[in-house]
Amino acid sequence: MDAASVHSRMSTLEVLRESGVVAVMRGAEPETVVDTAEALVEGGVTALEVTADTPGSTEMIRTLSEELDDEVLVGAGTVLDAATAQSAIAAGAEFVVSPSYHEDVVETCNRYGVLVAPGVMTPTEAVEAFEAGADVVKVFPAKTLGPDHLAAMKGPLAQIPMIPTGGVSTDNAGDYIEAGAVAVGAGSALVDRAAVESGDFDAITERARTFRSVIDEAR
Repeated sequence: MDAASVHSRMSTLEVLRESGVVAVMRGAEPETVVDTAEALVEGGVTALEVTADTPGSTEMIRTLSEELDDEVLVGAGTVLDAATAQSAIAAGAEFVVSPSYHEDVVETCNRYGVLVAPGVMTPTEAVEAFEAGADVVKVFPAKTLGPDHLAAMKGPLAQIPMIPTGGVSTDNAGDYIEAGAVAVGAGSALVDRAAVESGDFDAITERARTFRSVIDEAR
């Protein structure tokens, strides 16, 4: 792996850290994805994850990458295999996230110099994924064991950046940051489907601002 690839992935990690929140856009629609993204950016959330199980996800990743290139970091989520990872990267994904650890996904992302965050729950899984080339691990589902679990993992594994996802809200996002998370992943608590469907993008911006405020205060 060349130095430029490593630098690019580290730069991506810094943007994720700065955003503090990765907005998980599950079930996004082509008609509203740009408006939703712009609302999130206005609220200070600049890392957006379009999940691969959403119909048309590849095209939406391409659209966001082209239209908001200088404003956001666009990634693909729920990636379970190398083919999906490669398609997302070709569409412009700058990071790839999985709910579980898949060696072929990590290898593909490493090959193309794209940050990869496989899902883990235990210290053993975290170490295996990190040693295989993961840049950060997604602690998922975070709500099962909570911030104390992440803090316990960070104790002996301080070298592994962790992003808890699943059940993260403005009520506990700060607790995860204090426990050692580099950022948090937030889905419905941030990207409210009802607000999107009704065109209330101001509500999305306000949620994003609240998340950022909670995280900034915890830091």
